[in-house]
Amino acid sequence: MDDVRRGRLRVYLGAAPGVGKTYAMLDEARRRAERGTDVVVALVETHGRAGTAALLDGLEVVPRRTVEHRGTTLTDLDVDAVLARHPEIALVDELAHTNAPGGRHAKRWEDVEDLLAAGIDVVTTVNVQHLESLNDVARAITGVRQQETVPDAVVRRADQIELVDMSPEALRRRLAHGNVYAAETVDAALTQYFRVGNLTALRELALLWTADRVDDALEAYRTAHGISDPWPARERVVVAVTGGPETETLLRRGARIAAQSAGGQLLAVHVLRGDGLRGAPPDALARQRLLVEQLGGTWHTVVADDVAAAVLEVARGVNASRIVLGVTRRSRLAQALSPGVGTEVIRDAGDIDVLVVTHPHAGGRRFRRPPRRGTLTGRRRLLGWGLAVAGPPALALALDAATTWDTLSIALMLFLALTVGVALVAGLVPALVAAALGGALSNVLFAPPVGTWSITEPRNALAIVVLVAVAVGVSAVVDLAARRTAEAARARAEADTLAATAAASLGGEDPAGAALEALREALRLRRVVAQRRAAPAAPWVDVATAHAPAAGAAPGAALDAAPGAGPGAVPHDGPDDGPTEVPVTDALRLVLTGRTPPPHEVRLARAVGLQVEAVLERDALRVEAGTARAERERGAMRTALLAAVSHDLRTPLAAIKASVSALRSLGDAIPADERTALLGDAEHNADRLQHLVDDLLDMSRLDAGVVVPRRAPVALDEVVPAALAGVPEGAVDVDVPEDLPLVTVDAALLERALANVVENAVRYGGAPVRVSAGQVDDVVVVRVVDHGPGVPDDRKAAMFTAFQRLDDAPRGHGLGLGLAVARGFVTADGGTLDAEDTPGGGLTMVLTIPLDGGGA
Repeated sequence: MDDVRRGRLRVYLGAAPGVGKTYAMLDEARRRAERGTDVVVALVETHGRAGTAALLDGLEVVPRRTVEHRGTTLTDLDVDAVLARHPEIALVDELAHTNAPGGRHAKRWEDVEDLLAAGIDVVTTVNVQHLESLNDVARAITGVRQQETVPDAVVRRADQIELVDMSPEALRRRLAHGNVYAAETVDAALTQYFRVGNLTALRELALLWTADRVDDALEAYRTAHGISDPWPARERVVVAVTGGPETETLLRRGARIAAQSAGGQLLAVHVLRGDGLRGAPPDALARQRLLVEQLGGTWHTVVADDVAAAVLEVARGVNASRIVLGVTRRSRLAQALSPGVGTEVIRDAGDIDVLVVTHPHAGGRRFRRPPRRGTLTGRRRLLGWGLAVAGPPALALALDAATTWDTLSIALMLFLALTVGVALVAGLVPALVAAALGGALSNVLFAPPVGTWSITEPRNALAIVVLVAVAVGVSAVVDLAARRTAEAARARAEADTLAATAAASLGGEDPAGAALEALREALRLRRVVAQRRAAPAAPWVDVATAHAPAAGAAPGAALDAAPGAGPGAVPHDGPDDGPTEVPVTDALRLVLTGRTPPPHEVRLARAVGLQVEAVLERDALRVEAGTARAERERGAMRTALLAAVSHDLRTPLAAIKASVSALRSLGDAIPADERTALLGDAEHNADRLQHLVDDLLDMSRLDAGVVVPRRAPVALDEVVPAALAGVPEGAVDVDVPEDLPLVTVDAALLERALANVVENAVRYGGAPVRVSAGQVDDVVVVRVVDHGPGVPDDRKAAMFTAFQRLDDAPRGHGLGLGLAVARGFVTADGGTLDAEDTPGGGLTMVLTIPLDGGGA
């Protein structure tokens, strides 16, 4: 079977439930069947929609496999039957579905893979919120986590993907007309999941995901056909970033260009030199990278020796339509010696448009050259100047004593060696002095006529000129090599420091403090403080600090400030050069205390400060996200409450009103037994209404966080009977030993929680329900056991969510708050409430309750 052609996969991707994916799939199947194609319906879910079910007429349907699971009959895709039938095309609905137990695979998309491997073409459907990569995003939008997902790679491998879309208003009209869900669920659906904002966001997600898939297909086509020239299907703007002061101007210009067309993209490309030497300051690059993110673009770093070739390679690789460059900052002399990156990009760009943007920094030097003196000690500079001034005369005297040698040639070689040595020790300027002195002394002392400045032999004159030229050239090369070595060492040290601070800022309880500590150790400072302010005129406030341990203190011990010192004060146990303020952003600065850092260390500190700023922003965003999530959950609860009130509270009120109206209008004309029944019905519905209101009030108290338990030692055998007061007689078997130790709880809260759990078990699990208790270690465990249909493992967590009814329980059975209130009360009391399967079938609710500290 190795030569079997793999089947083709076609996916109808829905922007939201109800947009018509299954309808479109069946419509395609009917068209293909009319053309003579062998099409079967392997599995299609109509969800009771008449229009969808009508399209099944005339299509061959493969029988489903039947599974008995926990007393429920389930039907699912029969893969073996489809493989045995082996049609040309099989329709398989709901690709992300989880299969019933006993099948080939756990997920339906795995069954589809088997059909494709057997050479059967498959047409399937899936909603965008079921894609694995978008699951969390969809949950953040809708407040609902999809339990069933499909890997993106499965859908991306499809031969064809067709987006099934509908405007939010049109979809809501379909729901309102009852074309999607049953009439009794429409109001809740419209006010919860199918809000206009939710549908608009899901629609945008589907469009963006599909657009990326189209980009992949276009790139695959270009690669397969060897097309290297860009096809500007959409505006992609590549901005060449140098890290210089003009970069922000270029990025903003590129962002404006990209925004002029729908779906435009901004890509910033920074080329690092392959020799490892530092180019742009790291703090400048960090600020520019942040700006790119704020503009909605992406940052790309490339290592290459040829900057122009690297920029063009990236532009062609992303199918860019335009490249943005800045006017060169090189001097006219430098431009005359080499064309520059901009000229090379324009020359080789081909069909890609190149925009050269002017800026205030054009025509200047790229970066200031670091001073040489900063890399040499004072002793080394003094030694170098001594060699440059005294070395040539001393060498000349030594050579003058060797009268038997061909002293001119030897003198020239030795003076050259001395000049190179001076360059190695002290740099270019002393080497130039040594070269000039060596040339002059060679002329006066060793070139005939000796003792004069004149030279009779042209070759001697040429030799001396060559000496000076070679000495100057070698000195320049040696000096440049020394500078590059120092820069490379400094760049490596800065990279190591940044890597250490980045690693420190990724974990731990105080990531900002850990990053500052890594910086303090690297720069050998006594104290580093990060300070923030809320506004330009606001005072600075310490937000993170790192300081050296006191002399003799244990490793990691803190250094205490002097008595009476203000915020950010530094302990005075040794001399220092005073604090150095390093501005990072308008709202953040670092204060370095100890020795005064040189400029390159200040630059490094600023880069670390940007990391600290990112850490602080991340923490702030995490707090904001938590607050937003809590507010979203409260909003969802309020929306669900309104939907629930419109149904559940209306029913008992209507019954009470009907009974009272009949009694008031007819009065004694109603027979006594019917009056009694009406009064009983009104009383029963009033009790139901009271129970619903109590649950709503309890849930609102829990949501507001105002439930404060009043714990005291309580005997459990006194609490359980009170909790069962409202349960029909004989519905519960109780096994609570009297010798159980006391539990430290709020008796009222525990009673309400037990009452809700038991009532829920009696209502859905059937009688008899067993309530038992026993001691396990330092807790008392109460079990409420029923033998009803039970709850699947993947739905147990949802049981404790407010306004949830499992298995589509009918209205009139409460608001779905009982277990949510019960868990809230038990948690407030310091216990836990969980659900387990009952051996033999059913559900067991397990309450763990803390004991009194003194025991029984």
